[in-house]
Amino acid sequence: MSPRIRGLRTCRAWLQSRPLAADALLALGLLLVGLPQLYVEDLPHGEGYEQFRSPDLVNGLLVGVVALALTFRQRYPLSVLMFVVAGDSLMVLRDYPPSVPDVVAFLIAVYSVAAHRGLAHSVLGGLVGLVYFAVSVTVMPVDISPVVLITDLALVGGVWVLGRNLRMRRAYFAELEDRAARLERARGTDARAARIEERSRIARELHDVVAHHVSVMTVQAGAARRIIDRDSDSAREAMSTIEEVGRTALSEMRRIVGVLRTDRDAEQAGRELAPQPGLGDLGELLDHVRETGLSVQLWIEGEARTPSPGVDVAAFRLIQEALTNTLKHAGSQARAWVRLYYTDDDLTVEIEDDGHGTATIMADNGDNPGHGLVGMYERVALYGGELRIGPRVGGGFGVRARFPLEA
Repeated sequence: MSPRIRGLRTCRAWLQSRPLAADALLALGLLLVGLPQLYVEDLPHGEGYEQFRSPDLVNGLLVGVVALALTFRQRYPLSVLMFVVAGDSLMVLRDYPPSVPDVVAFLIAVYSVAAHRGLAHSVLGGLVGLVYFAVSVTVMPVDISPVVLITDLALVGGVWVLGRNLRMRRAYFAELEDRAARLERARGTDARAARIEERSRIARELHDVVAHHVSVMTVQAGAARRIIDRDSDSAREAMSTIEEVGRTALSEMRRIVGVLRTDRDAEQAGRELAPQPGLGDLGELLDHVRETGLSVQLWIEGEARTPSPGVDVAAFRLIQEALTNTLKHAGSQARAWVRLYYTDDDLTVEIEDDGHGTATIMADNGDNPGHGLVGMYERVALYGGELRIGPRVGGGFGVRARFPLEA
């Protein structure tokens, strides 16, 4: 960029940041160009021009005051227009001839009202300008044809329309900038909300994983402790189950927490992150539960259909959490049933047991529901389903959820 262009841009930025100084320079420039012409140029002969007074010092002072009033045209546009109209009217009454500075100052004042004030003030300024111009032309001693009068009035109206259009254009761009700023703020708010929601989801996932696997490990460890003296083979088998369940828990926790890491590329993340568990993994889940000594049976009714990925994960986690509660509260002799009912549109999941843990579950969660029951309600509600939890007829506890197959 050349030094000249850089200097022009610097000067322009300086003037834009100081509108009062820019308007003062405009007024001075108008005077430097038009004021000498007032005294040097002779008026035409005939057509009434001989009735004008010759320009004198008073005329020059009035023209200078009117032109310098433009310094405040952006700050007080309507007041400046009234001042210019008053000054020009005084010159008309004193029979001074019209000059370039006062005519241009009048047009700039009309433009300023339209460009820097609201509709009410701009309309008022436009009407004042038109009325003053029509009256001043009429009372002048110069003969003006109707065509010239209409043309001049159209010029005043055109200046007003130009200022109004530029104001609307500035308002439009200001609205675009404000909208962009609001969208940027909304994007930041949405991003923060998404992070909070994701953290909540991960917390629920971790709770489900840890609660289930730790419950299985606790049951197996208790069984191994009771039989280690009389049945060492069974104790070793229980220990092996604890080791396997612990490894599975660590693997799932590593997968869930791994999504929070951002310093790995997509390819490496794809290799390390296993898919979310779903109903296809239900057999493995039930095998782990049976190894604890809890009898679990599975029934599937209807034509099995593949639900949406979110419903698939939610249904699996619901069964996992319900069986975990059965392990904790139902007792060692309890039995559990898992039923899946498929229809054309819905999937109903039921988990029931015949244990004696109903009172324990309700006492633990009635006044201050834990993450387990809250997580169940949140998961089912997230995918537009319905959930019922409570004691079953004949004893035990039941969980029944209905999911739409398409979330």
